[in-house]
Amino acid sequence: MKKIFKYITVLLSAVLIILGVTACSTNKEQKNTDSQTQQVQDLSYDQLKEKANGTTVNFYGYGGSELTNNWVDNELAPMVQKNYNIKVNRVGMNIDEVLNLMLNEDKAGKKDEGSVDLIWINGENFYTAKKNNLLFGPFANKLPNYKKYIDANSDDVKMDFGYPTEFYEVPYGKAQFVMIYNSDRVKDVPTNLTKLKEYVKAHPGRFTYATMPDFTSSAFIRNVISEIVGYEQFMTMDADYETVKKAVQPAMDYLKEIKPYLWNQGKTYPADTPALDNMYKDGEVDFTMSYNPNSASANIEKGKFPQSTKTFLFDKGTTGNTHFVAISKNSKNKAGAMLVANQIISAEAQISKYNPSIWGDMPVFDIDKLSSSEKEKLDGVKLGVATIPQSELVKKRIPEMPAKLVPIIEKIWEEEVLNAK
Repeated sequence: MKKIFKYITVLLSAVLIILGVTACSTNKEQKNTDSQTQQVQDLSYDQLKEKANGTTVNFYGYGGSELTNNWVDNELAPMVQKNYNIKVNRVGMNIDEVLNLMLNEDKAGKKDEGSVDLIWINGENFYTAKKNNLLFGPFANKLPNYKKYIDANSDDVKMDFGYPTEFYEVPYGKAQFVMIYNSDRVKDVPTNLTKLKEYVKAHPGRFTYATMPDFTSSAFIRNVISEIVGYEQFMTMDADYETVKKAVQPAMDYLKEIKPYLWNQGKTYPADTPALDNMYKDGEVDFTMSYNPNSASANIEKGKFPQSTKTFLFDKGTTGNTHFVAISKNSKNKAGAMLVANQIISAEAQISKYNPSIWGDMPVFDIDKLSSSEKEKLDGVKLGVATIPQSELVKKRIPEMPAKLVPIIEKIWEEEVLNAK
């Protein structure tokens, strides 16, 4: 989920609200003044339901995960249809393509007539979209389930890769980077980068990661940086290319050192993590990776990964973050998008997607806010044989780097590692 725009100019237009409409206005006239640019977030819950009844919400986001797609289509969509009589139209698209679509439609003047309603987003993509006035809000704090289940004071909710959310996002799920391996082949688990380098050199071609801007492999690179030079210095670092390059150079040197021993001698990299997963499934490599601690168990249960699959964390920890949904500024169904977001953060939806056989995505609610019956349902979720316990994940969870640094790091990797001779 990547790519920042280099040149973006967003024209702001004022919203004129015509006052003094007479009581004898026709329905058609009233509809013309009922623009989607009105303060939809000020509508009551019942008014939102009435406004969105019978409509369709176009939900855009990454479509490369079958587990995620199935959850949206077979779990979330029926809930939304039942509770709100709203159809969820899932549109699988890479986030950079979604942002470009939103930008182009905004420039074309498609005010409140855009293709995108709800967006799966986080990190530098949220930073880019919000900074360039492509998002609707604030709205999250207006949702009943946000008040009922979410800890609004949590850093995982208030911040997205070091950038304040300011209620322009609703948490979708939590994640933490994990390494995945075949225990039949890997006997000495490389829980630090020294051991990983030793394994890669001793088993040429059996390890690799995806090329940029793949979200998960970008996280792998940031984990390498955090282990070698620490993450603390990046929390307040300016988004200056030379400053970042100097700081990450030891990590780039490490990645260059192991490059000749990667799959295909590092001459090419898998296009994305799903491609890497397929290579792992087919036995071409001994490792894959995920930003979802439950994904290995889910893939085992689906018969996609071998039963010998296990996961591990690096000794110094791995990065964790929250992913979110947001609403396009030019959405033609903001009320419907708000209700879908409200359903996403319900206990019912969050518990269903926590199940590894369905998705395995970590829930975002505050457990202390759950009812006894909801806690019982949560405790009843079987996480699977390859899932690391939450207690261990929490102990080894380190923060993500600020979103503004991520594209710089990716560019440095491309120049220093990908294009290295």
